[in-house]
Amino acid sequence: MRNWLNNYFGFTKREYNGLLALMVFLLVISVLPYVYTTFWIKPAQVSNEEQAAIQKLILVNQQEPNYYAKMRNQVEDSEANPITTLFKFDPNVIDIEDWQKLGLSVKQAQSIVNYRNKGGKFYKPEDLKKMYTISSKKFEQLSPYITIENTNTKYVKQEYAKQAPYVKKELVIVEINSADTLQLDEIKGVGAAFARRIAKYRDKLGGFYKKEQLLEVYGLDSIKFNEIKDQIKIDATNLKRININTAEFDDLKNHPYLKYKQINAIIQYRKQHGKYNDVADLKKVAILTPQIIQTIAPYLIF
Repeated sequence: MRNWLNNYFGFTKREYNGLLALMVFLLVISVLPYVYTTFWIKPAQVSNEEQAAIQKLILVNQQEPNYYAKMRNQVEDSEANPITTLFKFDPNVIDIEDWQKLGLSVKQAQSIVNYRNKGGKFYKPEDLKKMYTISSKKFEQLSPYITIENTNTKYVKQEYAKQAPYVKKELVIVEINSADTLQLDEIKGVGAAFARRIAKYRDKLGGFYKKEQLLEVYGLDSIKFNEIKDQIKIDATNLKRININTAEFDDLKNHPYLKYKQINAIIQYRKQHGKYNDVADLKKVAILTPQIIQTIAPYLIF
């Protein structure tokens, strides 16, 4: 064979010996598991008792596939008291042992007691039927024996703080430019909230020179205005006026009737053309419309 390999493949003697050694090694590896299991591993010995137990378990599984389910049901059924003793009872007071005498299991009885411990009460026999642990059949059996004593449930009427009696406001006449919020609140139809709003807007304006300006107060509509207009009077001498020839930007920026561009135009025109002599000179400021001049004029001095 060596000569054939040498002639056919050109193997040398050394290469032939290496190939032969590899083949022997592979042969040993393939045969070794069989030899080991045959001569060294002994089969496990099973006793006669163990064989009998295994056979019995197989028979049980074959004959009763729901064996463990039946065993579990038997344990659960054993929790219920097989002996039922019926007697008059109040479900609000009896304990677990009494519930068991009536035929309930420990779990069923404990569920009802837990319900009571959390503040639950039975006010009429039908309330017991609402417990999920009591079946309709069981309730029909117990119903003739249920006696519920008067629970003496008292509903405590919640007392609320007594409100101060409503005092009808007398009609008053209030000078709106000098009145504080308490005096404004005396006007019928003006509460504390409107009194604060009126005072705040009046201070930004510098005072009211006509009643209709109240319609500019936030939330004060025509209905409210008609309700209060006859209870107020206006003293124009209490207006806060601004000298238009000396006023700077900060003196005019908060006035509700003027915008920033208009204030800048007033000041720049004065710097370029000199002081204003009267209201007519304001008409020369192009950005000021006749309506703006009319509304701002009562607050200016020259």
